[in-house]
Amino acid sequence: MTDLARRRVMIGAATTALAAAAATAHAASFGNPDRPPEGAINARNPQDLTDPGPQNRALAEQFPSAGNAPATDVNGMPQFWASFNNAHKRVQNGGWAREVTQEDFAISKDISGVNMRLSAGGIREMHWHQQAEWAIMLDGKCRITTLDEEGRPSVQDVKAGDLWYFPPGLPHSLQGAGTTGAEFLIAFDSGMASEFNTLLLTDWVAHTPPEILAANFGVPVETFKNIPVDNLWIFQGEQPGPLAAAQRASASKKGPPAVPVTFSLSDSVPVRKTRSGQVQIADSRNFHISKNIAAALVTVHPGGLRELHWHPNADEWQYYVKGKGRVTVFDTGPKAMTADFRAGDIGYVRKGLGHYVENVGNTDLIFVEVFKADHFAEVSLSDWLTHTPPEMVMQTLNISAEALAQFPRDRPDIMPE
Repeated sequence: MTDLARRRVMIGAATTALAAAAATAHAASFGNPDRPPEGAINARNPQDLTDPGPQNRALAEQFPSAGNAPATDVNGMPQFWASFNNAHKRVQNGGWAREVTQEDFAISKDISGVNMRLSAGGIREMHWHQQAEWAIMLDGKCRITTLDEEGRPSVQDVKAGDLWYFPPGLPHSLQGAGTTGAEFLIAFDSGMASEFNTLLLTDWVAHTPPEILAANFGVPVETFKNIPVDNLWIFQGEQPGPLAAAQRASASKKGPPAVPVTFSLSDSVPVRKTRSGQVQIADSRNFHISKNIAAALVTVHPGGLRELHWHPNADEWQYYVKGKGRVTVFDTGPKAMTADFRAGDIGYVRKGLGHYVENVGNTDLIFVEVFKADHFAEVSLSDWLTHTPPEMVMQTLNISAEALAQFPRDRPDIMPE
């Protein structure tokens, strides 16, 4: 190789190295910190951002953060988005239901969810579960009945924003009341629990020998000759009568359950309220029967942010009631991934992982946080940073005392305050 050729090779290598260094320096910067670089900010060729292949545009437009993720996303993680919007509906005369379990949503090991609608008079037949059932009313009015292990009955009507809770194994029924029926969200404290596979009254009676039924109830065998041989699951019934009359007819000399099975979450006093939204909480401390499930109802106004935080005691299962939200979840690795949520969608954040929820729409963002725990627990990032010796925080983040002094204190939950 001649000296001239050797010089050209060296210059070319140096130029390549400088270009690579420049690209790396550009990538490893505030707002784009990782190597290898991720995000559209790193594109150098216009073709890097094109997608000429087959597309479902209606679907893609619902998930802008998947197709154009922030440059701060890195390395990926298990999908934490699911939805009732594409879950199969089981429709019967009297109503319908759809569910998302761990079979559909692999990450969701602690909670499975059911969205159910009962028409006026529609009945979810008498049944029980091996898991705890927590529910929030979304629309209309529902009559619920249950019996506790001491033989104490409860018959109640619940409206939108109200909760009910049935401990594992306690029998119950649900019926659409009023003129519009009822729609509600159910959460079970097991990711594999299914509403389509419950312990049903009709199934048990149909599969018990007739002579045993007669002996058990002290009636002739013929009493049961017309029982359904297939379960009813959901069926159309008559409109329920006045609540007081139903309560009298069901009353026991043992009285009602020791603690109520219902709670009005939407009417409760917020535990946090700022100009950007509010948080209302129901757990065993105020909804005393709810030993296995804690929950929060969160409202974020347009432009607001459910602040950076994490939950130290349980995974978080989210249900989006209204609006548009964006969530980034952070894990060790580092890993970070952003996803978009709309009404009817479900999110899941594993215990201890940092995240936020941003309102990216022009209406209130309302969602429910559900935890397999007896109490709600949360750690706020701003709360931690403002209750640590300032020198430690300033040296770690390389920020000034003046900047740190502006951080919100005492866990605002919803920003700006």
